[in-house]
Amino acid sequence: MSAMDTQTGRPLKGWHVAAMFVGGFSIIITVNMVLAVGAVRTFPGKETESSYVASQTFDVDRAAQDALGWDVDTTLWVDALHLAVTGPQGEPVRPEILKATLGRATTVADDTTPAFHWDGTAWVAPVSIGPGNWNLRITLRSDDGTIFRRRIALRAPG
Repeated sequence: MSAMDTQTGRPLKGWHVAAMFVGGFSIIITVNMVLAVGAVRTFPGKETESSYVASQTFDVDRAAQDALGWDVDTTLWVDALHLAVTGPQGEPVRPEILKATLGRATTVADDTTPAFHWDGTAWVAPVSIGPGNWNLRITLRSDDGTIFRRRIALRAPG
């Protein structure tokens, strides 16, 4: 006795099962391909050219940054970004900003370079951003030439 299709009352044949199998997997593969292409298109890229080369000086770089004793405080509003660097005794520090990028964690489409200006105690930059999660990737240089790098997670109100 052969299996019957409950809707039409006709027997379920091998090609029916093969068509269902191929159709089901075609849907799964198509959805996976669409999601993979979307993920690759929005990937912000690599952080460094060679993680091996970067790892060779990581401990030395970190120790030099820690020796500065700096504390970095950031505040993000919808229209402004405030970056305050303080020294070991709590005094404001005015390091040179070598590179600053404000952007989303998941895509480079919204990346901006804030135009910081010194207000006497901190760096301030006008920004025009939407609500949600943002990252500030910043590279500073101290008076003695020590490079200070941070990636700071921020949340804009909204």
